[in-house]
Amino acid sequence: QVQLVESGGGLVQAGGSLRLSCAASGRIFSINAMGWYRQAPGNQRELVAIIISGGNTNYADSVKGRFTISRDNAKNTVYLQMNSLKPEDTAVYYCNAAGVRTTPSIRSNDYWGQGTQVTVSS
Repeated sequence: QVQLVESGGGLVQAGGSLRLSCAASGRIFSINAMGWYRQAPGNQRELVAIIISGGNTNYADSVKGRFTISRDNAKNTVYLQMNSLKPEDTAVYYCNAAGVRTTPSIRSNDYWGQGTQVTVSS
């Protein structure tokens, strides 16, 4: 079984920074993509940033230039550096690992972390 454990959320003032971490553990052969999603009260879960195994990244327009996603493939860990935070960034942030293979086969699954709260005060 694969588990994702997030850390780094909290309360910060507008303009501040936070760094989220997400470590995948368990029997892992490879992970195709790792990403961060967020869900604010009353809203649908939305993609924040994603990084694939080759290093290509994609960001939501609302966070471009402020957030940076990175990945340590050896540690199966993904990070999200969040700078210049705004109150509208307040949400529960979820880590996602997509295309996780536990053996060298084509079969893969996706996994989610439990979520970490990020609150930005004005």
